[in-house]
Amino acid sequence: MDLMQAVWLAIIQGLSEFLPISSSAHLILPSQVLGWPDQGLAFDVAVHVGSLMAVVFYFRNDITTLTQAWLDSVFVRRHSPESHLAWFIILATVPAGIAGLLLGDLVEMHLRSMEVIAFTTIFFGLMLAWADRRGGGGHSIDKITWRSALLIGIAQALALIPGTSRSGITITAALALGFDRETAARFSFLLAIPIILLSGGYKGVELLGSESVDWTMIVVGSVLSGITAYLCIKIFLKVIQRIGMLPFVIYRLLLGAALIILVWSQSA
Repeated sequence: MDLMQAVWLAIIQGLSEFLPISSSAHLILPSQVLGWPDQGLAFDVAVHVGSLMAVVFYFRNDITTLTQAWLDSVFVRRHSPESHLAWFIILATVPAGIAGLLLGDLVEMHLRSMEVIAFTTIFFGLMLAWADRRGGGGHSIDKITWRSALLIGIAQALALIPGTSRSGITITAALALGFDRETAARFSFLLAIPIILLSGGYKGVELLGSESVDWTMIVVGSVLSGITAYLCIKIFLKVIQRIGMLPFVIYRLLLGAALIILVWSQSA
C-alpha cells in the first residue's frame, strides 16, 4: 500500500464511519476501480483508532458526565437522567456485540460481495428516507427508554451486513421511533464509542504477531481518519436539522447504482 492509498482510505473511513452512508461500499469501490491491494489488518485497526479518538474527543464532556453518573448509579445507587442514558448506551451495544461474535465470520465469508453491498446500500438508503419522512418527531435524548435503546441496538446489529452503514441504520431506527434528527445522530455517535472500541480491540487481538507493521502508514491512517471524523461529526450535527437526510439518501442511491454498473461491467 502506497501513501496515496493510505491517505484516501483514511479520509474515506473518517467520513463514512459517521455519515449515514456505507463505509464498505466506499472501501470496495476504489479498490475495484483502481486495483488497490487490501489495506491489511494493521491499517484497518489504525483508522478505527483514529475514528474512536475523534468521537471521544468531540463528546469528551458528555462522556465524563455519563461515566460519573453511571459510576454513581452502580456504587452509591444515585440515579439520574445521565445514568439512565449511560445504561441505555450499554444496553444498545449488547445486540451488536453478540451478533458480531456469533455471525461475524459468516458475514465475512458470504456477504461481502459487491452485489450484496449494492443492494443494502440502496435498500437501507430508502429506509432512511422513509424514516426521515414518516418519523423524525420531536423526541429529545431524555425521552430514550430501555425499549427504544434496545430497538436501536438491534438495528445496529444489522450493520454487520456490508453496505448497511452503522450510523445510517441507528439514525434510521431512532427517527422511526420519533426522535428528532439531532438526537438520532447524537445517540448514534455515542453508540459508536463502545462498538468501535470492541471492534478495534477484537481486530487488535487478531493482529498480534500476524503481520509486520508499516508505522508510517499506521500514523497517517490514524491521524487523517481522526481529523476527518472529527470535522464530519462537528459539521453533521450542526446542519442535520436543516438539511435532513435526503442528500445522503440520494448519494446512497447513486452509489448503489454505481456498484451495480460495476458488477455488470465485470460480468459482461
